[in-house]
Amino acid sequence: MSTTIRPLVIGHRGASGYRPEHTRAAYELAFTLGADAVEPDIVATKDGVLVLRHENEISGTTDVVEHPEFADRRTSKTIDGTAMTGWFTEDFTWEELSTLHARERLPEVRQASTAHNDVSPILRLSDLLEIVDQHPEAQRRPLKIVAEIKHASYFASIGLPLDELFARDVSGWATADNLIIESFEQSVLHRIRERGVPGQLVFLLEASGAPSDLIARFGAKARSYADHLTDDGLAQLAREVDGISVDKKMLMVKDLAGNLTGTNDLVERAHAAGLLVFCWTLRAENRFLPKNLRSSKQPEQHGDWRAEFRMLIDSGLDGVFADQPDLAVSARG
Repeated sequence: MSTTIRPLVIGHRGASGYRPEHTRAAYELAFTLGADAVEPDIVATKDGVLVLRHENEISGTTDVVEHPEFADRRTSKTIDGTAMTGWFTEDFTWEELSTLHARERLPEVRQASTAHNDVSPILRLSDLLEIVDQHPEAQRRPLKIVAEIKHASYFASIGLPLDELFARDVSGWATADNLIIESFEQSVLHRIRERGVPGQLVFLLEASGAPSDLIARFGAKARSYADHLTDDGLAQLAREVDGISVDKKMLMVKDLAGNLTGTNDLVERAHAAGLLVFCWTLRAENRFLPKNLRSSKQPEQHGDWRAEFRMLIDSGLDGVFADQPDLAVSARG
């Protein structure tokens, strides 16, 4: 089981190293820079419209704080065990959200990107399908979407079933070749498959903790992410999904000083079980690199990203998520 090009380079929320994430500019630039796919994070509005935001809490990625008409929407919630205060997509209609504009999520690291703040409106999933179809690169090579379904159990609990809404939006567009669906909650992947949506299913795993849907069902007895990555766990996953996607640090071997020295055998073991393996997120800035690959103490400057990218790619990955997709394409060589 393999992807057409190995590894697939996936523009993480578009080319989010250069433009505010999840904007038209970010997605279009990702394909122009050579990405094979782009990754939208998918959440819902009060009226069931699927929109593209890193989280359903949007104070850090939009100009909502500048809209006095929405001041009373600021509230506190607990989403998948995390308490947060701000503005949430599910408290807005699409008509209301469409008046907001996107902002750079990491302004301290990506100062140049802040020049594009407050320019681009929020996108719907349906808008991204059109961007993919209409991009000039689509005439030259197949383009994909790797769709991340966010907080499915939470949204279901408030009457917004993301599996149903997603199946509605991609009906007539999705094929086995242009869509990969991923989530930290395996249950929503199966519900999407049961609705007849084509495409590969990829289970996202964190370095610690347990999936939110399992915690909701089993509490402290929920199977941890680590349990899923034993040989027996991988064999079971291979019967249920097409692949796994992990934090890059779950593949890295570091010494006591925090220097990257190599990669472990997770990719090899998962491949032996019959699973595709993706990792996230390749980023060029010092802040995101191992200590021995940083070029200076300035977090925003680029370090020796090529060394990290190459080491991860050489582990045999089937796909990598990258904020600077052109650099990942270059490292893939």
